[in-house]
Amino acid sequence: QVQLVESGGGLVQAGGSLRLSCAASGRTFNKYGMVGWFRQAPGKEREFVVGIYWSGGNTYYGDSVKGRFTISRDNAKNTVYLQMESLTPEDTAVYYCATASRIAIIRAPNSYNYWGQGTQVTVSS
Repeated sequence: QVQLVESGGGLVQAGGSLRLSCAASGRTFNKYGMVGWFRQAPGKEREFVVGIYWSGGNTYYGDSVKGRFTISRDNAKNTVYLQMESLTPEDTAVYYCATASRIAIIRAPNSYNYWGQGTQVTVSS
């Protein structure tokens, strides 16, 4: 079992930046799997933000965050980061980290079998 804990959320003004962290415990991220960030705003479906295939490090971004968000990882710390720049009120949501033990459709929430509890990001105008 893998436990995921997100941190780094908070309140920021439009145009600002935040860095979210996703720390894995129990087991390391599976080198044959993938890690994704998703977000969910009130009344909306869960939205794919970015994902990374652990082996090879290929990354994929949602259209709404391309050029503003960056995923990175620290293998030694078993942690994945989401650097968010040029934030807008439309980025306000609960952000979730998820991981899967094997590669699958990286943009699909049901591809992932472990989820964190989420961290709130609020962007004020």
